[in-house]
Amino acid sequence: MKVSHEVPRCLLLASQEFNDYDYCLPHLLDQDEEYKQYFLDAKKAGRYIVMDNSLHELGESYQWDRLKHWLYELEPNEFMVPDAWMDYTQTHVYAKYWRQIPMPKKCTAVAVAQGKDMSDAWKSFRSLKELGYEKIAISYGATWYNDLYPHPNKDLGKALGRLRFISSLYHDKELGDYDQIHLLGCSVPQEFGWYRDCKFIKSIDTSNPVMAALEGTLYDESGLTEKPKANMNDHFDVKFTDINYKDILHNTSMFRKINGLRPYPEHTGSFLKLVNNE
Repeated sequence: MKVSHEVPRCLLLASQEFNDYDYCLPHLLDQDEEYKQYFLDAKKAGRYIVMDNSLHELGESYQWDRLKHWLYELEPNEFMVPDAWMDYTQTHVYAKYWRQIPMPKKCTAVAVAQGKDMSDAWKSFRSLKELGYEKIAISYGATWYNDLYPHPNKDLGKALGRLRFISSLYHDKELGDYDQIHLLGCSVPQEFGWYRDCKFIKSIDTSNPVMAALEGTLYDESGLTEKPKANMNDHFDVKFTDINYKDILHNTSMFRKINGLRPYPEHTGSFLKLVNNE
């Protein structure tokens, strides 16, 4: 299970200490020169790059002409094709269109299952497989997760609701061990440990440990009971001098420990000494 945590601009280079790959938000490539240069350099250095469509940040997928520009300019290893939030029909239309768009060499197109309820999301998942998508992403924030698992704590309920949805897909053989799933974001960080034996979960992205650290919240071995209120839109421009970097390293390290992941990315040496000031 490969992990990436989205970070503010000032932590882009430092994030290679704790990220298995780089997660790119394409609208920022057009808005921020330093961000753009980081990803161009990362590509030259052979970093694995997943390019999103910026739906979560913008409320809708980024402009398609700009997505195509950056798809061919950056040539990411994976690209999240446009989707429509909790809308099965529109997502299917988008996915069908983008299935016809040639991907750069060695780039995998990833589609996101969407729906207004479990039945819709189920149909979306199946339709994306029928369209030939090799990897499918499942988001964390669908409101109907709380209907699937009406926990008193809505953040825990969303995490448990996504787990139930994915488990039902697996139980009914819509999803198998040889499929490829990406988990988009999380409400609580300990959720990913619940998928420890799920061979089909190949990658995850979440800014949760970074946002929690920016709020001054440190993970313990249980994780969290509430999603941090901080978000990337509000903290992208934060200065390094205003960050407690030790808190960032603590949370990203604990994230891996909580979820039973290897303690640090394969491409780095251990950064745990930095956390302990050794």
